[in-house]
Amino acid sequence: MPQMQYQVYVIELSKKVFTENAKFRNANPQFNGVLQCLYVGMTSKTPRERFKQHKSGYQNKKGHKLSSRIVQKYGMYLRPSLYNHIAPVPTRLEALKIEEKLALELRRQRYAVWFN
Repeated sequence: MPQMQYQVYVIELSKKVFTENAKFRNANPQFNGVLQCLYVGMTSKTPRERFKQHKSGYQNKKGHKLSSRIVQKYGMYLRPSLYNHIAPVPTRLEALKIEEKLALELRRQRYAVWFN
């Protein structure tokens, strides 16, 4: 049985998220409106599969919502150029650390970024 791997991914969001969502805006005081609004996540699926789940409002069998409302409403497309250089990792914890590190690095570059 192949070992599970986790991958970090980036989705470009509509800039409407910055004007319409106060939580998003408050999390990104560095944003100057020039670069894009982004969502950084991690998954054991392919980034494409995970993006489709977000857009469909995916719930698990117990009815727990597993999609981000921000991506469901504002997600436009994947941005592989921002994550393809990051190799998949074997544990969820490693992936969460990489997700946070990438999100904060993108914020330092003045993107507006949402992550969990």
